[in-house]
Amino acid sequence: MSKKELKTNAMRILDRNKISYTYETYECDKFVDGITNADKLGLAHEIVYKTLVTTGKSGEHYVFVIPIEAELDLKKAAKSVKEKSIAMLPVKEITDLTGYVRGGCTAIGMKKSFPTVIDETAKTLDYIVVSGGKLGMQIQLKPEDLLKVTHAKYDTITFADV
Repeated sequence: MSKKELKTNAMRILDRNKISYTYETYECDKFVDGITNADKLGLAHEIVYKTLVTTGKSGEHYVFVIPIEAELDLKKAAKSVKEKSIAMLPVKEITDLTGYVRGGCTAIGMKKSFPTVIDETAKTLDYIVVSGGKLGMQIQLKPEDLLKVTHAKYDTITFADV
């Protein structure tokens, strides 16, 4: 297990910042969705979060980290980052902008640091699971550590349960 290829950029950044984490790998040729991946690993959906990249009306980019079963509320998200409106970044632009592929995108270690917001639900958890920076890898860490390493903030950015 000491293969050098297992270390992603996100993991190197966590190591450099002395942040404790664990990771799991799984077979993944093509990204389906976060729920499918959580089920593959036997993880409770409540602790697994997905990373979404958006573009504001101003042209700035923003990153939102939300539970895999939740849907980003674009109005709340825009308000959170003081934008008039935001839209999801087209999938074909993810790699060029972030350096990560769809399904392997994490808020940690993108090509450039973007304002990041983590859904407030993460505050109540001991740890969360996010993408490890490549397909087939998930990182488990404390929400506060993700907040610290990404210079993020917490806010309410998803639709309330109906």
